[in-house]
Amino acid sequence: MSSLSIGMAPRGGAGDGVGGGGARKRLRAGSSTRLSPHPEPDESLVENSPPPLLLSSSVPTAGGFNDTATADVLLRLQLENPSPASSPDLHPPFLDLHLHSAALRRSRYFAVLFSDRWLPAAGESPDAIIRLNLTVPSASPARSRGPFDSHVAVLRLLYTLDFSGAILSAADALEMLSVALELLFDDCIQACVRFLEAVPWTEEEEDAVFSLIPFLQDEESRDLLARVRPEMGSDGKIPSEEMLHGLILSAIHSHPKVATVKAFVAKLLRDYPSRDTVRRVLDRAFLENLETVKKLLGEYASPDFRVAEDNDETEAIHRLSLHKAMVNARHLLWLVERMIELRVVDMAVREWSEQAALVADLQRTFRDDAWRNIAPGLSSLVMRCTSRLANAVAAGSILAPRQVRMKLVKEWLPVLNVCRDMVSPIPSGHKMFYHEMEETFLRIISTLPMSDAKELLQQCLSFSTRNVDDCPHLISAFNTWFRRANRPPHDDRTS
Repeated sequence: MSSLSIGMAPRGGAGDGVGGGGARKRLRAGSSTRLSPHPEPDESLVENSPPPLLLSSSVPTAGGFNDTATADVLLRLQLENPSPASSPDLHPPFLDLHLHSAALRRSRYFAVLFSDRWLPAAGESPDAIIRLNLTVPSASPARSRGPFDSHVAVLRLLYTLDFSGAILSAADALEMLSVALELLFDDCIQACVRFLEAVPWTEEEEDAVFSLIPFLQDEESRDLLARVRPEMGSDGKIPSEEMLHGLILSAIHSHPKVATVKAFVAKLLRDYPSRDTVRRVLDRAFLENLETVKKLLGEYASPDFRVAEDNDETEAIHRLSLHKAMVNARHLLWLVERMIELRVVDMAVREWSEQAALVADLQRTFRDDAWRNIAPGLSSLVMRCTSRLANAVAAGSILAPRQVRMKLVKEWLPVLNVCRDMVSPIPSGHKMFYHEMEETFLRIISTLPMSDAKELLQQCLSFSTRNVDDCPHLISAFNTWFRRANRPPHDDRTS
C-alpha cells in the first residue's frame, strides 16, 4: 500500500492519526497509509531530483482534474525507492497532480483528512495550496500499467465517476481496486468488485482477487468468494468429489458410441491432483454399478421366474433386466480399466473376489440358451472384467492379500469353465482370450500355499485338450506344483 504525508500541520498541535471511527475493515486489514508532518523540501535534494513525469492519463481538464488554475491541493505521487541505502543521492521519479478538495472528499480517506481537525492553522490563509505526498509501491511483475497510472485513473474517477469507461479489463479492475481500497473510495470499490464478479479471470488474476478479498467487506466479497471457494453441501459431501462422480456417471451412461465423452473424463481423472479423491469416486461408481448388475441378474436367474407361468409381460420384464445387466456390465468394464490405469483397483479386486451370489447367478444364466438372444455380449463383458482384474493381480499392479488371490480364482474359475463350454468349437478369437485367462489364473495359483494350489489346480483340468501340445501352460503349472511337493522337508537351501 502507499503512504501519505501532508504539508500542513493540524489545528491545535499534535493529535491522533486519521484512523478514527471512519476507517472500516479495509484499513484495519492491513493498509499501510499513514499521516505525518511534511517538512519543507531541501533545496539540494530538489536539485538532484528527476523532473516530474508527464502521463497522457494526467492530461488536465479545465476547471477539473489536474487544472493548475483552480486546484487547491497539490498531490505528489512518488515512487517508493526500492533500495535507498545503496543510492542515497538518487531520488525516485514522481508525478505532481493539481486537484480539488471538493472532488477528493468523495474518498473517505480524503474526507477525514480535510475535516475540521486538519484545517489550516490559525494565521494561515484558508486559500493556501495543501501539499500532499503519496508514496506508490515500486513496479511489480504483475503490474500491467505504469507505476502511477492506476492512482491517476482512480483520482480522475473522483471527478467523473465514469467507472464503465475506466474499467475495461480484469487487470484494470484489480489494479484500481487496490488503490480504491487504500483511499477508501467506496463507489470505485463497488464498481471494481461488480466488474470482477462478472468477467472471466486468468489463473494469475484469480490469485490477485483472492489476495484482495480480506480487505473487502463481507457483503462486497460474497459473490467473489462464491466463485473461488466452494460451499460444503448440507449432506457433508465434498463438492469436487461430487463433480467427479457426476462426470463419471455422465460418461458411462452416455450412448455407447460417444467415446469422446469417456476419453475426456478419463483424462480428467488421470490429471486430477488428488489420487485419494480419484480412488473414492471410482470406488463409489464401481460399487453402484456392481450392485445394479447383481440385482438385475438376480431377478433374471431367480427360480421364481423360471417356474412362473408362461406370461408375455413377465418374460418381457426379465428380458429387459438381462439387457440392462449387460449395459451395466459394459459400464463396469470401463470403470475397471480406469481403476487399473490409475492404480486404484484394490477395492474392486477385493469386491470381485466376494461375489459368490453373482457367480451362481451367472452360471445359471449361461447354462440356459435363452440369454444368447437377449444379451449375447454379456458373457464377454463379465469375463473381460474378470480378466482385467486377474491380470492386475498376476502382474503385481495390485498386491492383493493371499485370501483375496485365492478367492478370486476359486469364485471365477467355474464361470470361466462354463463360458469355455458354451460354444464348441470355440472361435479362434475367443480361444485366444480364454487361453490368456487360463494362464493368468494359473499364475495366481502359483502364488498360493501348496494346499490351496492343490485344490484349485484340480479344477483346472478342463484347460486340457485332446492335443497335449495345446496346453503347455497347464503342464507347466502341474510340474511346478509337483516340483515343490517333492522337495525334501529339510532342503539344504532352506537351512
